[in-house]
Amino acid sequence: MLLTFVIVYLAITIGIGLFAARKVHGARDYLVAGRSLPLYMNVATVFATWFGAETVLSVSATFAKDGLNGIPGDPFGATVCLVLAALLFSKLFYRLNLLTIGDFYKVRYGKSVEVLTSVAIVLSYLGWTSAQLTALGLVIHVLSSGAIDLNYAIMMGAFVVLIYTVFGGMWSVAFTDLFQTVVIVIGLILVAFLVGGNAGGFEKVLTQAAADGKFDMFPADMDAAAWWAMAGAFFAFAFGSIPQQDVFQRMTSAKDEKTAMRGTILGGLMYFVIAFIPLFIAYAALIAHPELKALFESEDARTIQRILPDLVLGKMPIWAQILFFGALLSAILSTASGALLAPTATFTENVLKPFVPHMSDRQFLLLLRVILVTFTSFALLFALNSTSTMYEMVQNAYNVTLTGAFVPLVAGAFWRRANTQGALFSVVLGIGTWLLCQSFAPETLVPANLLGLGASIVGMLLGSLMPQLIANKGQSVAKALEHASQVSSRP
Repeated sequence: MLLTFVIVYLAITIGIGLFAARKVHGARDYLVAGRSLPLYMNVATVFATWFGAETVLSVSATFAKDGLNGIPGDPFGATVCLVLAALLFSKLFYRLNLLTIGDFYKVRYGKSVEVLTSVAIVLSYLGWTSAQLTALGLVIHVLSSGAIDLNYAIMMGAFVVLIYTVFGGMWSVAFTDLFQTVVIVIGLILVAFLVGGNAGGFEKVLTQAAADGKFDMFPADMDAAAWWAMAGAFFAFAFGSIPQQDVFQRMTSAKDEKTAMRGTILGGLMYFVIAFIPLFIAYAALIAHPELKALFESEDARTIQRILPDLVLGKMPIWAQILFFGALLSAILSTASGALLAPTATFTENVLKPFVPHMSDRQFLLLLRVILVTFTSFALLFALNSTSTMYEMVQNAYNVTLTGAFVPLVAGAFWRRANTQGALFSVVLGIGTWLLCQSFAPETLVPANLLGLGASIVGMLLGSLMPQLIANKGQSVAKALEHASQVSSRP
């Protein structure tokens, strides 16, 4: 019965996505839903895209094992990212009337920086997308009682997401996100009541968690290395996930700039609150069923992600299984579809299009769909060969943009002297330092991603202030806004 429910649910999701695809009449509809989403849909897309498999399975299990000290990046850093992005960039991005975040780098610094940063952004999505495909495959594998091999299950899940995303783009993402948000919230709340009751009640779970030190974000015995590791994880999410196409896409899909800001903030705050529900469920599960702690002893880090699926399948009635896996599938599908569309948009618009500038809108839309299928194939290969937990895969993904795209974005938006040379130095030094430290000095006190961030800042300052050996190819934010205003006012 449970597997039948899953099949029906996937079919409904595909149907909603294909229904929404009727609204796609061009590239702007496909990428930013015609810049017309109302507040409630905008909030749903922000929340559902970020509330993914790692939140339900990996972050919750990590909390059950290590407490809040083990999850500084998600949900804390992720929430800070969304609030900062809304306050600092939503109005600017909306007024510039761009299709992708890569377009900002093109306007501000020229084609060379556009291509470099866009490649970094696209590469960062491999880890994030692969985490969702891995989770979707894991669900199918578990629900088939192992009858479907995990690798085949991952491929099946990828096909489902691809089908409705490739046709409907952002419109399909928006409609399915709205539906999936309702399922996530209702499903997790009801499961939390059931598991909490089995563990002795809400108050007992919280009291036990506090007694076990799970709420100690900064334990008294933390040494310098632990502090630096926590900072590295937090900044990877809080800053590294700001220069991402999915964040940009949700802002610019709103019907106006006020909705862009409010929707992102509300979606971020909603994410922060709802993210604590799976944390509660996972810890309540350990109290009610201490034998699940044996999963922590496995040498395979991914094994702890089975806490909630094993609990639900082995200890809960069928209605609770349906609610939980409905919420889990919703979380995975909503995030996976956005994670496929975002790098597709950036790569097509900012890496390929500069070399083929005279495409018609119809040709561009076709190319977008071809690249979506291609990126899905690469993400699928990554998922089939990775042994990291979903939380680790997502964190590593954001390190790419933290060291290669964050500083040029902030400097380009708020520092008038930032120029092409500074941006190039920033990207090369930032990513180069991170990769070198990660490869040859992984045990340094300061994490490699923070050393890369520092190098990126130094590169921007030196490159922008020293004599210009590389001509500036961009324009100021003021000129870009003036041009965007003139274009939008034309009949």
